[in-house]
Amino acid sequence: MIEAIVGSINCERVLTFLIAREEGYAREIAQFYNSSLAPIQKQLDKLEAGGVLASRTAGRTRLYTFNPRYPLLVELSALLEKSIAFYDEELQQRLLLNRRRPRRRGKPL
Repeated sequence: MIEAIVGSINCERVLTFLIAREEGYAREIAQFYNSSLAPIQKQLDKLEAGGVLASRTAGRTRLYTFNPRYPLLVELSALLEKSIAFYDEELQQRLLLNRRRPRRRGKPL
């Protein structure tokens, strides 16, 4: 959707994933889109170097989130949220479903 604006499909994927889920790590994003890990990591590094993203470590995992000090964060967030509205319904549901913890054994669906 906004690939022409941000420069690559992987950059668009990283940004839309993070706007929908608020934080994530490289392997999680790559698995979500059935993509290779290397281009996702490259985009995350580029966006962090540009000040758009910030990262922190949790154990051995580097978690990425939007940098709250980025001057165009409000405008970028509005653009990304609007672009998600134009994705197909199935992808929107997958993006917005954010389960991080495993389901309790025996719990009904």
